[in-house]
Order: sequence, then C-alpha cells, then structure tokens
Amino acid sequence: METKRITDRIDEAVQIIKEGGLAAVPTETVYGLAGNGLNEAAVSEIYEVKGRPAIKPLSLMVPDESAMERYCEDVPPQAHALAERFWPGPLTIVLKAKTEIPSIVLAGGKTVGLRCPDHPLTLRLLRECGLPLAAPSANPSGAESPKTAQQVLEYFDGRIGAVIDGGPCGIGRESTLIDMSATPYRILREGALPEVEIAQALADKLTVVGITGPSGVGKTTALRELEALGALVLDCDAVYHEMLKDNNELLSAIEDAFPGTVRAGELDRKALAKIVFADSEKLALLNRISHHYIGLEVEKRLRDFAMRGGTLAAIDAVELISAGFDKRCSAVVGILSDRENRIARVTARDGISREEAEARISAQKPDSYYESHCSHILFNNADRDRFAADCRALFKEITDHG
Repeated sequence: METKRITDRIDEAVQIIKEGGLAAVPTETVYGLAGNGLNEAAVSEIYEVKGRPAIKPLSLMVPDESAMERYCEDVPPQAHALAERFWPGPLTIVLKAKTEIPSIVLAGGKTVGLRCPDHPLTLRLLRECGLPLAAPSANPSGAESPKTAQQVLEYFDGRIGAVIDGGPCGIGRESTLIDMSATPYRILREGALPEVEIAQALADKLTVVGITGPSGVGKTTALRELEALGALVLDCDAVYHEMLKDNNELLSAIEDAFPGTVRAGELDRKALAKIVFADSEKLALLNRISHHYIGLEVEKRLRDFAMRGGTLAAIDAVELISAGFDKRCSAVVGILSDRENRIARVTARDGISREEAEARISAQKPDSYYESHCSHILFNNADRDRFAADCRALFKEITDHG
C-alpha cells in the first residue's frame, strides 16, 4: 500500500476514510491515526496498526459541540460550557455514549470521549466527510507521539492510506481528558490543558448570588432558602476565620504588614486589634490583605464545587461590595429591614441591651447604600414564612435567568 502525503487535497483523505481506510491527521497537540468511528472494521484496523490493547477505548474527533447531542446521552450543560470555552482545542470530554457508537470504540464501556481538534485541515476533513473519527495518537503503542508527518511515515509508511501534512504540531502533548458522564467530574488524564483552567471555566458558569445587608435584617433565612435550592453557601467571615488557622500565605502577609502579630504560626488577635483599630490606614491595609486572600479561597471553593457538578452558589458578606466580591456575582441581593425589627433581632440574637444594639446599627451603612449598589432588594418586615416565600420567588427569578 502506498501512503499518500496530502497537503491540500482533503477530498482524497475523505475518500480514504469513507472507504474504511486510515489517515493520519494533524492536531494542535500531536498527529492522530484516524478512521471512521462508526465503522467497526476501520476501528479494528486502528487497534491492529497501533498494536493498541483492545481494553483501551478510543475517543472520537468531531467538528463542533453539536456532536455531543448526536452521539451522547444525558449531556450536562457544563459539557457545552467547556466546549464553548475550549473547542477547538486540547480537551477531550467523556460522556455517556449512544447505542450507535460501536462497542469496539468503547472497549466494553458505556462512555465515549469527544474531541474537536484545533487544526484547519483536520476540521475540514471532519466537516467534509461528515463522520466522527476514531483517532488515537499516530504511533505504535508505547512509542513517542508524533509531532510531524515525517514521524508518522517513519512509523506507518505503507500501512495506512494517507497522512495529511499540516506541519509540526505546536503543543506536542495529548489532550486533557475529563469524564463528565457522572458527578463529580474527573480528570482522567491531564495533558495540554491544566485542570485548574477547566475548573475555572466551569466556575465561571456558576450562578453566584451575593447576599449582603446590615445587622439584624435576616440574612440567615435567605441563605437557608438558597441552600434548599442546592446552593453552596460561602460565609466570608467564616472562611476568613478558618484561613487564620492554617493558611500560611495569609498569616505571612499579616506578619509582614504588622510585625509581631503572628507567633509560632498563630495570630495574636489582641496585638493585631491594638494596631489596626488605632489607625484607619492600617485597618484599611488589613482589609485589603484579608479581602485578597478571602477572594482567592472563595474562588478555589467555587472551582471545587463546579467540578462536583454544582450550578448555584452564594457569597455572604457584610462587606461584599467594598471588598469587590460583588463583581464575582451574577446578582447581588441586599436585605433590609425597619430599624425596630433590626433592634429586636440583634438584642435577641446577641444578648445585648437595646442601647448597644442601637449604637451598633447606627454605626453601619444606611439603607440607601445597599439600594444604590445591589441589583435586587428584599425587605424583611413581615413574618419569617412570608420573607422566606419572597426569597424563594426572587431566587427562582435569578436562577431562571442564569
């Protein structure tokens, strides 16, 4: 058999593929050994030529994300989100396969990996042949993955129908594989695309509701309603206190800014309070440090939640707006209440006198601040059941609009 070296006559490669033959194709990572993924004989030939163990499944190259619904079942919206962000590109998404995918491709399993390669010649081939292509790397199993057409020929000259010479591959590493057939999502192989970028892309698609407001307005009720909807609730004050126990980067930053406040890895709260509450500039510096590290931790937890299949999260912070956390939110809900209701709640909750509660409330931002900075306002002046119902209605509106 003569192996054709093709540079622009993609129609020749299309004919080879449609007739059940094999053609090596370029991608942004390495060259792949491609055959009709719906043709059992062609797929069997891929296994034979590569010397690939039959227990190892094959992924399918496809031209765009519409192939997900065509060849897979129960496709989560998050899979489409990753395709929109990274395809064409070095990401293989594993999903539940439809029955039309030959069992030989699945190697006895029930899932199939889909990949949209970022190379114009291979994308042309995929569009013109109208078939998904089974295409592992174009090397004998165990050998180095080829980055040029010449390397492919050194492996398979005379054994395959053609090699499309698209020049050297730019990355030289296989695609990253993520299994999205079930939650939590799992990285099966970290290749050219780092896991953190995938997790961040999923986190960026979360609906994140910011909850803020002064003391005594009933934010806890709103947060419980969000939790009932499956939301991850991140209390920034609780996150900060957790970090003070074991986040060495945060503690080091505090010690650098305020020497002598961290001893043996533990924060001396009294020493720190003595410094910052006597100097507004130092207090502002502490806030900048804490907000920075809280923001990093919140983002990390959002990424972890998104990788578990989560879709809804809430950030609870009194200083949500001044800390800049509102910019991470899809919607910011300010919760307000009449002064007398707030006084009653704060005295009952904290066991303090009316005078102490009034002083605390007077020192906080006015309602107008939240009304001008929040996308939504909820008033909690009725009974708890009525307020909870108002929360549910608003959160449904927010989540329905993504």
